[in-house]
Amino acid sequence: MLTVSSIADLRTLVKKWRREGDRVAFVPTMGNLHAGHLKLVDEASKAAERVIVSIFVNPSQFGPGEDFASYPRTEDDDAKALASCSVDVLFLPKADAMYAEDHGTSITVDKLSALHCGLSRPGHFAGVAIVVAKLFNIVQPDMAFFGEKDFQQLAIIRRLVRDLNFDVEIKSVATVREADGLAMSSRNNYLSSEQRKCAPELYRLLCSARDKAQKPESQLGEIQREAITTLKSLGFEPDYVSFCRTSDLEPASEQDSELVLLAAAKLGKTRLIDNLIFSRYARH
Repeated sequence: MLTVSSIADLRTLVKKWRREGDRVAFVPTMGNLHAGHLKLVDEASKAAERVIVSIFVNPSQFGPGEDFASYPRTEDDDAKALASCSVDVLFLPKADAMYAEDHGTSITVDKLSALHCGLSRPGHFAGVAIVVAKLFNIVQPDMAFFGEKDFQQLAIIRRLVRDLNFDVEIKSVATVREADGLAMSSRNNYLSSEQRKCAPELYRLLCSARDKAQKPESQLGEIQREAITTLKSLGFEPDYVSFCRTSDLEPASEQDSELVLLAAAKLGKTRLIDNLIFSRYARH
């Protein structure tokens, strides 16, 4: 595995691979890798001859008072984990190469970016959109892999690729969970031991809400309100629990059949997100 920090060097390498007829799969990350990231890498290695993984803690997606400065940076350990996988290049771009001092370009994916996490983290998805666009322009991958845990982010990236005509196929990979159901996340490391014991309740609550939504007499709004009340009683600070259409993340109606149940809640200072994707019989 090569470690590359120069954009020019990476582009030269990718051009060489293309001349040889190799396909390129890309896994963008912010590091502090866990089994969920490595699952993305594994799927990427099955789909293409060459795999590039990037690690870049992107400052533009962190808002005021968020954890940019304290976000865990574990590049040495990450490199060791990737070296045992089928990774050709670890791309470690420098911040000044990604963002010039007078950087002034922005990308906003309207509507999708204003919903759910976008309400409580204004500007976050604009930061995601610009860095993903920049990375796609640098790497020029045939396909890129993203986890379904960040379902809203995944939807925004799909829309970005469609609207800007990027020649890259977006591949999604199911959420990887701990044995007790907690969705894997780098921010889980922030949880205290007591909070870590409580954290899986978010997933269990989502499973219960999904099961209730499958019943013919169910009322989605009532289930959402009940879920928020339950989270509060367990010590969470809920941001939202929302049944949405998978197509556009707008609120689901009783007539919709393809749904995603999105949730975000703080446990102490740690913000947890999770979701469940499911189908139900639509009412007519």
